[in-house]
Amino acid sequence: MTVSVEKPLLAALAEALPEGTVLTGDDELAPHSRDAAPFSEAGRPAVLVRPETVEQVQHAVRTARAYGVPVVPQGARTGLAGAANAVDGCLLLSMVRMNRVLEIDPANRLVRCEPGVVTADLAAAVAGHGLCYPPDPASWERCTIGGNIATGAGGLCCVKYGVTADYVLGLTVVLADGEVLRVGRRTVKGVAGYDLTRLFVGSEGTLGVIVEATLALRPPPPPALALLARFPSATHAGEAVAAIIGAGHVPSALELMDRTTTEAVAALGHPLLKGGAAATLIVASDAPDAAEAVRAMAVLCREAGALSVTAAADGEQSREVLDARRMVLPAVSAHAGQLPGDVTAFIEDVAVPRARLAELTDRIEHIAGEYGLYISTVGHAGDGNLHPTVVFDRSDADAVRRAREAYDAIMAAGLELGGTITGEHGVGTLKRDWLARELPPRNLRLQRDVKRLLDPEGLLNPGKVLA
Repeated sequence: MTVSVEKPLLAALAEALPEGTVLTGDDELAPHSRDAAPFSEAGRPAVLVRPETVEQVQHAVRTARAYGVPVVPQGARTGLAGAANAVDGCLLLSMVRMNRVLEIDPANRLVRCEPGVVTADLAAAVAGHGLCYPPDPASWERCTIGGNIATGAGGLCCVKYGVTADYVLGLTVVLADGEVLRVGRRTVKGVAGYDLTRLFVGSEGTLGVIVEATLALRPPPPPALALLARFPSATHAGEAVAAIIGAGHVPSALELMDRTTTEAVAALGHPLLKGGAAATLIVASDAPDAAEAVRAMAVLCREAGALSVTAAADGEQSREVLDARRMVLPAVSAHAGQLPGDVTAFIEDVAVPRARLAELTDRIEHIAGEYGLYISTVGHAGDGNLHPTVVFDRSDADAVRRAREAYDAIMAAGLELGGTITGEHGVGTLKRDWLARELPPRNLRLQRDVKRLLDPEGLLNPGKVLA
């Protein structure tokens, strides 16, 4: 942005925004310039605006439009696809100060909240009314509801309880021209007109700025029981997953850890894991007959060739089982800490049909060997969504090159197996080119048409999702 535009822009913003809302210092701009995704470019923003009301959002968007300045909406910046990254000369619109829970309605099992509410805080607020908000992204203690909706976030409980999109009943959105649009409903059912609510879910700030959400709630689930099964191969683990789903079980969690991850968690000292296993399944049930369900799923794991199966009999044993999954990140971090250089870890996201899960796991292990990289793969086996974590030295140009090429190879493998480039992290800038490989040309043209209709000047989060 030229100085001739920047000064009038800042003056116009300040006219209707309170002191402390408009920030231009490098100390404020630099930390907000990108999200948590590597390999994704970030520009230099001109200004950071932190609104507290819908009217302030409208003023920021209208002012930016008047000066032809791009607007990049942001939440907690925990995203992993570059969707919240700044573009040169943009107005960063941080929504974290709009963090009020506006209404909890137990009779209709819904909650209204602003986009900056942290997911864990929302869950705690509704729990006080005897209700539950099930979506649980891994970053739920930091990520915001607005960011979850914008990226279509998932979580560990997706296999039974679904993803964020399944809980969004209605939205209030500020459009590119500054007007407020309300979509959706408060009723349990409703099919009046096109489903514009789903259009904004997963749109990553490219179609409008979410300023309020109406979300469905559920009764709290009962305590879960869990089992841990070790397998001689990913294929055996995949057969167990197929058997569990095929038998009609609906586990509340069904998680896979590959050989590398199993060894890392074992090295960190988890008592149920030993060397020699090529894959580990962690299965939980919160069904009314959880004990019987766990026993039945344990039998299916043994029939699929498990090396060992540990079925919890109570909550304490279940916590020990589930701790193996919670230890994954510390275990990978501990391994990375032993490596020389400026080591970082990149958590990837790819999904395939459940029946191809074992193939993708094996392909990723092969890719790790081919590129000489440490890749730890965990995933939501119940819905075919894997998260390979690539560990590499970002100060080593060759290591960075190999990590990028391995990333591309994993994406290609996912598509080849009939899958998708993202199950829950979104597209952002990181997967923009890959989206064009996944979607048919007519589909892409239609999506670009929708973008032009709602944002004709292309100022809302430009360069994200669609190339």
